[in-house]
Amino acid sequence: MKQVVAALLLKEDKILICQRTENQPHPLKWEFPGGKIEPHEEPVAALARELEEELGIRASIGRKVTTIQHNYGANNAVELHFYLVEEYQGELQNRIFRDIRWATRKELPAFDFLEADVAMVNDIASGRLELPVSR
Repeated sequence: MKQVVAALLLKEDKILICQRTENQPHPLKWEFPGGKIEPHEEPVAALARELEEELGIRASIGRKVTTIQHNYGANNAVELHFYLVEEYQGELQNRIFRDIRWATRKELPAFDFLEADVAMVNDIASGRLELPVSR
């Protein structure tokens, strides 16, 4: 099972979401920024590295929010570890995505998210999964 980390990057009442390019697996799907944990890498270190690579920011990784397991079939199972990120340094840069945007919690279900993220997206939008309101 592939180990993956992702950030719930908060700004006021919004969360950063990212759209995959046409050339990536699951093209044009929306997701939360993050990526694979490398061998012998701690999840928090992996997420900090991924956010630097993808968005050009130095993030302060907060608490773990949830872990989700999902099987995309064809021997492609993932375990996703989601962490809060309320503070970071640097200006956001879109380095690898088709699009990035800040979305309110209520807007999230309108985006075509990766299958693994859909249940959590709905939980955030409905308030079943509470996230703080960042400054």
